Order: sequence, then C-alpha cells, then structure tokens
Amino acid sequence: MSVAGLNADAHPLAHARAFLFVPGDRPERVAKALASGADAVVVDLEDAVAAPAKPAARAQVAQVHAALPPAARGRLLLRINASTTPWHADDVALAGALAAQGMAGVVLPKAEQADELVALAGALAAPACALLPLIESAQGLASLEALAHAPQVLRLVFGHLDFQADLGLACDGDEAELVPVRLALVLASRRAGLAPPVDGVTTALADPQRLEADARRARRGGFGAKLCIHPNQVAVVQAAFTPSADEQAWARRVYAAMAAADGGVVQLDGRMVDAPVLRAAQRVLATCRDPAAHGAAG
Repeated sequence: MSVAGLNADAHPLAHARAFLFVPGDRPERVAKALASGADAVVVDLEDAVAAPAKPAARAQVAQVHAALPPAARGRLLLRINASTTPWHADDVALAGALAAQGMAGVVLPKAEQADELVALAGALAAPACALLPLIESAQGLASLEALAHAPQVLRLVFGHLDFQADLGLACDGDEAELVPVRLALVLASRRAGLAPPVDGVTTALADPQRLEADARRARRGGFGAKLCIHPNQVAVVQAAFTPSADEQAWARRVYAAMAAADGGVVQLDGRMVDAPVLRAAQRVLATCRDPAAHGAAG
C-alpha cells in the first residue's frame, strides 16, 4: 500500500500499537520511553510544555534526537503546536531538521483543514516522514475525508478529550456518544487507504482494567493503536491490540482450509468460510507482526 509517497506497509508507524507520550521539556525520559517497549514514542511540544518553556524544549529535543541511533529515530514522532499558535513555525522548522535525520513522523494537533497538512508536508521536505493529524474538533470531523487524503498522512488520531470539550459532551466510561465519531475515523481511513486509526488516551493511570477495556473497545471498533501517557500502559495496550493465540490459530486454519479448496467455499468448525472470512484471517495475521521488526525489515 502506498500513501501519498509513503510506503505504508513498510513504515514502522503503520503497524505500531502503543504510542507513548513524553514531555518535550523532559529529555531524560525519551530514552526510558524508547526502552519501555512502546512501538512509537511521541515527544510532545504542545500540551505537555508550558508556553515559556517551549523554546528551551525545542533545543532539548534537538539534542536528544541527535544522540539517538537510527533505529530509535525511526520510532520517534514530534507533536508540534497547532497551526494557529505562535509556536507553530518554530516547531515546523525543528520537525524539518529532525525528519531529515530520520525521525519517523509528526503529529499535528487540532487538525481541521487539509491545507495545514499540505503546508506541513512541503515544509518538512521529507517524503518518508509520516503525518498523523489529531482529530479534536467538530471542524476536524467535518474535514475528515480531506485530512485523510492529504499528503504523507499515514494514520488518523482521535483526540477524544478535546473533541468532547469542543462539542460540550459529557461522556461517561462507555463513551457511547463517540461511537459514530470513532466509526467515521475508521471509515475515512479505509477509504483513503491509511493504516487503522489511533485512539486517544486513558487518563485513569491506576486502573488497568479501564485501560484494557478502552483498548479492546478501540480494537473491536476498527482502530489499530492507542495513545499512552505512562510506560505502565504500554504492555496492556499492546496485548489488547494483539490477536490471542486462539485467534491466530483460527486464522492459520482458515488459510489451510482455503488452500486445500483452491480458494473455494469450505466449511470450518461448522461454519462457512469464503473470501470475506479469508480477508478477516489475513487482518489477524497482519496484526501479529512485530512493529519494530517489521520496520527494520522495511
């Protein structure tokens, strides 16, 4: 699959399941985050860094990135400030420098217009650097199709907390009000040929059951990854997005049954198996790939 110049299947971020945030003004945490087992690490210059600290944070991020080996840079993203803020231009300049050195991607918050992504891709001048727009507002949802088809966009990301604030929603734990919004992201991603979207954070740091439930809901709904805000969340998220041993065994048996039938319709475990079931099995096995190993192979 090719997405606006990106080799999406080979891109390490396409198969990442756990994206771990690190504050941009805490450079000592970057190495720890990379060692946490997270598939990708997002260095945050936006919400995690106070306005007076943003210039110093940029300098710190540049220093940390320069010291990283190429494999680590291939797992790193930078969340810059939104295009409407006074810090955006300086953030983009830093992102361009880091992308030239092998940084994997850039997260654009408050994404609302495709023109923002077109301008960002042009400023980066790095076709292999993936763009991940954060959908956080009613306007972002309205522009979903255009955002999904913008240059270098690899995955959509749902900023569900900001989205609730923008619309004045008061969701409880099941977030039933957001079901159609999440489905819209999945549908737009599929139509644009993108990797499955990334769901938002779970703020309940001391509640692994809630985290697992949120992650499993996201996977059932067609998402392929989730944002994390603490290293302790990484393993739970990765497990939730990884097919179980039983699911993997089922997928391999589907392959074997279809191969024995030369691609025709067969019965397996008392159920009909045909082309749509085979595609489901293919998705299961594709999800089993180790993101880090896949990225290295690409």
